[in-house]
Amino acid sequence: MAGVVLAKGKDRRIKAGHLWVYRGEIASVDEGVAAGDMVEVRDFRRRLLGRGSYNPASTLSVRLFTREPQEAVDRILLEKRIAEALAFRDRIFPGETTLRLVFSEGDFLPGLVVDRYGDHLCVQLGTLGMERFRPALLEILDQQLHPRGIYERSDLSSRSHEGLSPAEGILAGEIPPAIDLEIDGIRFRVRVREGQKTGLFLDQRLNWREALALAAGKRVLDVFCNTGAFALYALKGGAASALGVDISEASLGQAREQAGLNGFAARSEFRAANAFDFLRERDRASERYDLVVLDPPAFTKSASSVPQAWRGYKEINLRALRILSPGGFLLTSSCSYHLSAEDFLAILREAVSDSGRRVRLLALRGQSPDHPVVPGVPETRYLKFALLHGS
Repeated sequence: MAGVVLAKGKDRRIKAGHLWVYRGEIASVDEGVAAGDMVEVRDFRRRLLGRGSYNPASTLSVRLFTREPQEAVDRILLEKRIAEALAFRDRIFPGETTLRLVFSEGDFLPGLVVDRYGDHLCVQLGTLGMERFRPALLEILDQQLHPRGIYERSDLSSRSHEGLSPAEGILAGEIPPAIDLEIDGIRFRVRVREGQKTGLFLDQRLNWREALALAAGKRVLDVFCNTGAFALYALKGGAASALGVDISEASLGQAREQAGLNGFAARSEFRAANAFDFLRERDRASERYDLVVLDPPAFTKSASSVPQAWRGYKEINLRALRILSPGGFLLTSSCSYHLSAEDFLAILREAVSDSGRRVRLLALRGQSPDHPVVPGVPETRYLKFALLHGS
């Protein structure tokens, strides 16, 4: 197999468990290697480090699939990895039919995401290497899962960095306009063709339960609510009322629909607004809520914009603390990878200090385990979730 040779001293991350080789770490590429080819990655002494897909168009020029000297990157490996991913989900969520089945590097299948919604699958192919396996992947998923339909949501902006165009549509079988399902006794209606990303933000599924446990009799505010999952859990838990706020009227329409499906319409309201403006207005009006949820989209997608994102996260958390009732709870999140857990805690410390409140940190968590974290690939640990109690 043709090879990619790393410059001296550029193999440390790979040896520590990372799966990405950056363009600037490569000293040489064997003649004849083309975009999308599988290559061997070697250190400057030409010792084998692993095998993966090569794409010179991307800053991440190689994504490793295996480190085993005798293991080829082929259909057999894909079948094995997908079977391992499914077996893992069966252990952590036995009998569950709504979850993430494959989480890219988290399952050592870089560029592949598969979500399951009952009898239907939603997939993303994010890299050129995985795109080359498209026919085999569809056959494997059909053979191992027998879905009624497979829908593709490869409309990621990152595909352009791979030299790929966005791709979306039905790949196999039938996909209804809406898929009805149930999680923790709550009814959801998922529209994989219209919703953000692959339908539901399943990485928060265990964190949703905090709202269920804390909301009884409470006045709840769910900011950046999307389709209303946190609000639905709070209402299921007996919240006196829940107000969801989001900029997307389409998402709010789904939130209202789901509240109605669960019999929560009379206790819920979903309002279109800019979250920053709304929080400032609530603060000026001296409004108070017993449970506040902040689940914003990523405020930064690059290291260069972290300072601006820091200010944004601090602003919303400061405002949320100021409108939190005495004895209330704040559930707050960040899904920005470039903002570390330590950074997130530092932001919360600043917000608490500026709010003048006495606050306890009760929990600091990450994403649901069906989005597994690989220690050597810190990018797989992206979601930070904190539970705060204000005195």
